[in-house]
Amino acid sequence: MKPPLLLLHGALGSAAQLQPLAERLAADFDVYPLSFGGHGGQPLDAARFTMTHFAAEVSYFLAERGLDHVHVFGYSMGGYAAILSAATDPGRIRSITTLGTKFDWSPETAAEELRMLDKEKMQAKIPQFVEQLSRTHAPTEWHAVVDATTAMMRELGEQPVLNELNLAQLSIPVQVLVGEQDRTAGVEASRQFAAYLPEATFEVLPNTPHPLERVDLAALALRIREFAGANG
Repeated sequence: MKPPLLLLHGALGSAAQLQPLAERLAADFDVYPLSFGGHGGQPLDAARFTMTHFAAEVSYFLAERGLDHVHVFGYSMGGYAAILSAATDPGRIRSITTLGTKFDWSPETAAEELRMLDKEKMQAKIPQFVEQLSRTHAPTEWHAVVDATTAMMRELGEQPVLNELNLAQLSIPVQVLVGEQDRTAGVEASRQFAAYLPEATFEVLPNTPHPLERVDLAALALRIREFAGANG
């Protein structure tokens, strides 16, 4: 029987974002992709579009399916939700691998991220990405997802829900991966937050930026497979 593996997408993404990775891991795991509320066609409720609620969705998803000792891979925002879920509802998650997860939230770092979520500039400068967002989140309007993400990031900047104290209490293995060229998560910030985790490993992936489509998926799948195998 294959161990279960939950895949969690990043901001503005959906479960479909992780399908190529899922295909590489399907021979070794029972893979469960999850689209958070408001993403990938899921109904958007602005009051529930928060990191705290996304973490609760992870717990509910696992409980509803009776899944225990689950390995989790979270890309970017998905990694944050995974760790928060494990910290607030311990027992179901066996190990977590994160990639490109931004742990360092403050009003200043949030402001940097929010500059990239200007809807008018997005339409003018990256219309193909806007069209992709429209397809990914239909029937929800793409700009509603951007607005909700903006509010979520602003809230995280004002009140980060992961900190040195609760990370230090997390007693499961966590593999923190960050790209050498990832300016969103940041190598040194990722290293600092990994140091708060009692059972963390930390690795910088060479020549790797933040976008998942530019990550070497074969190498990523290998790291997930080996880490889960070592912590089964």
